Amino acid sequence: MVVKPIPVLLLTLMASVAFISLAQAQGGEVAVVVNPANPIRGVSLIELRKVLAGEKRSWPGGLAIRLIVRPPGCHERFVLLRLLGMSESEYKRYWTAQVFRGEAGSEPAIVPSVGMQKEALAAFPGAISLVDVRDVKPGMKIVKVEGLLPGETGYPLR
Repeated sequence: MVVKPIPVLLLTLMASVAFISLAQAQGGEVAVVVNPANPIRGVSLIELRKVLAGEKRSWPGGLAIRLIVRPPGCHERFVLLRLLGMSESEYKRYWTAQVFRGEAGSEPAIVPSVGMQKEALAAFPGAISLVDVRDVKPGMKIVKVEGLLPGETGYPLR
């Protein structure tokens, strides 16, 4: 019997799919959080997508939006990419093009830890981020999505 080797690309793809599925299965709901001084109380999914894609650049009243994101591989990043309907490479190319065309001053700030996420939210009045609900800390203001908070039936960010 001759055993044919499995191409490395196929093995890599299978491992990536398994990792993504495991990461998504381990993650729960994701909260939308903003700076505590931000007056917004809720967003629609359409508005959230526009904010996360950099299409909406300011909050009501003119406060500039500052997008704070987690790095690739984090549960919050998977939710972000799913909301935008993009892969990681598409997301990177999208923001590179936004900056190149002058439609954005910079790519979203990437923070490696929840602690740094909390600090960034406190430092930028217009900051917004996605946080696993288990990691929400005092000083992070949770915003309703489609009129619902995490834990409520029908909450859309899982």
